[in-house]
Amino acid sequence: MKLAMPLSVTLAGLLALGLAAPAQAQAVNDAPLTENWAPSEWGPEDKAGAINRITPEMVLKATGLVKQGKVATLGKVYQQDAPAFGSRGWRMTIPGLPTGGPFGAKQLVYNDEYLSTEIGQIGTQFDGPAHIGVITSKGMYFYNGRYLSDAGVSSYGMGDLGVEHVGEKGYVCRGVLLDAVAYNGGQLPIPISRKKADPGIVSDADIEAIVKRQGIDPIGEGDCVFLYTGHGDIWHPTEWDTYSAEEKTKRIAEFNSGAPGFGTSGCNYLADRKIALWGADTWPSEAVGPGFGGETDQPFECHILMMTKNGIWNIENMNFSQLVADKVYEFLFAWSPLKVKGGTGSPGNPIAIY
Repeated sequence: MKLAMPLSVTLAGLLALGLAAPAQAQAVNDAPLTENWAPSEWGPEDKAGAINRITPEMVLKATGLVKQGKVATLGKVYQQDAPAFGSRGWRMTIPGLPTGGPFGAKQLVYNDEYLSTEIGQIGTQFDGPAHIGVITSKGMYFYNGRYLSDAGVSSYGMGDLGVEHVGEKGYVCRGVLLDAVAYNGGQLPIPISRKKADPGIVSDADIEAIVKRQGIDPIGEGDCVFLYTGHGDIWHPTEWDTYSAEEKTKRIAEFNSGAPGFGTSGCNYLADRKIALWGADTWPSEAVGPGFGGETDQPFECHILMMTKNGIWNIENMNFSQLVADKVYEFLFAWSPLKVKGGTGSPGNPIAIY
């Protein structure tokens, strides 16, 4: 199933709402104000969110999940022809070949790379505090009551919303993989309805059923929870470079045309269980069907619910191939975003140890 218009076109329209015509009346969402989304449970000064839930005791308990001494890397390769959302892109050049040298009698040379990209919002990506907000009557609201109008926020950095505040802590936790492909009997489709029972929408009931099927402990506080839908295999983690340019173009269009994923009931379920992190093998982690909605009409509602409201950040475009092959559903998970001062997110290569 394909959306009616390319994502780059419709996303541009979404982002332009309220910005292109400032003289017009602006619709607002005051739920953050009326529902008291701030201060967070960690206080008004908190800049890191749900990563604060991970205690030394949780870390020690998670190490007990390491039985085989095996490591799986969960990040995909960053390269120019990989799928990217909207107009984003990854462009790397090696200037000089070599970039510098020679030096000394032994004729040392070196190479550097120059990178032009949305470093926090490309490939395997971590969404940080500055990534998702909503327009309220008091301004553009982000996690823990911060606004784009706050001092220190500019085009050169997001101030107190910067991803470095999360990177200062880092994630070491019990990782839980929900294998929705095994549960569904095949790759999940892009949702075509808003119904909770749509096979492309992973609901609260689905999460409980998958956990029971996998025979693991229930999801609990401080866990890092990830969803395997099979949609990420369109951008196959090991076969991508074997495809022709034509095949890659076809797969990029299919990959970007929507995504199966968590519905709002699933996200509420995870938030109620006070998890520390969520993610998936897709570009949004949540279900995205017609009009960008999932279980509701609101585009990317789980992003608002999980991140803006609860400070539970998100890793997208993960690679679960090894974990799925080994049928490993809980593991020691470790990763930290780069300390990009003022950044909206971070690239990275998370690891699972089991």
